[in-house]
Amino acid sequence: MVGVAILCAVLAAGCSALGALWQHAGVREIPELKLSSAHRLVSSRRWVHGFLVLFACAVLQVVALALAPVSVVAPLNALAIPIIAVARARRPTGLLAVAVLVATAGIVAFVSITAGEAVPTQVSPKDALQAGQLVAAGVLVCTVFATFSTGVPRALALAVGAGIAYGLVAVLVRDVTTALPSVEWVSLGGLVVAFLAGAWFIQLGYAAGPPDLVVAGQTVVNPIVAAWIGIELLGEGTAMSALTRAALVVSAIAAVTGTVVLAHYYRARVSA
Repeated sequence: MVGVAILCAVLAAGCSALGALWQHAGVREIPELKLSSAHRLVSSRRWVHGFLVLFACAVLQVVALALAPVSVVAPLNALAIPIIAVARARRPTGLLAVAVLVATAGIVAFVSITAGEAVPTQVSPKDALQAGQLVAAGVLVCTVFATFSTGVPRALALAVGAGIAYGLVAVLVRDVTTALPSVEWVSLGGLVVAFLAGAWFIQLGYAAGPPDLVVAGQTVVNPIVAAWIGIELLGEGTAMSALTRAALVVSAIAAVTGTVVLAHYYRARVSA
């Protein structure tokens, strides 16, 4: 089942990249995107196409999360980074290639380690509440930073906020799907709120900066947050040795470093 879950997650990454490209194009058609003007997004054919592709992405991710631990499935979302970077790059530079390679390699290493180590567990209402509080604090910090910044820094802050929110979504999706036919109302409510917050942050990020930076930010942070919740709060990493945990930290640092370099690349290009 883990193999099927990984296949679904890889296909979802491809859908994520394609959907991001279309939605970014649609968001750019609306000047000064605000919550009060969000309804105008549905008038953009490209945005709607992106929405449909991302819906397919969500279905694939739900199936993957129902079949494998969070810390195995979530990191594969980062495969969208090289896909969208290749799709957009007309003249890729060495710095862009290195940034994409480091970010992707970090996440691939991360999932390779967790695939054989993570143990599936159940999410209790107490765990869901605790995870929700930590995620809310992280999203609040990103909101404050984005409010007082513009351009690439704002786009990256919004992408990180979306990644934090989506990390919680990944955990709660697995909880809700594995609890069926009964309904975990705490997890379901938190899932809806986190998903809507993350989706709105993504749209604002598209309005502020390039889609590959937004995708990179949220797809790197998302699995790291999801895996951290799964390993530390839910106990999916109880069988992991200290060496394995250290390797996870190193691979996560590599992924984040690649994303920061990517942001620097776009900021330098905008300033030039």
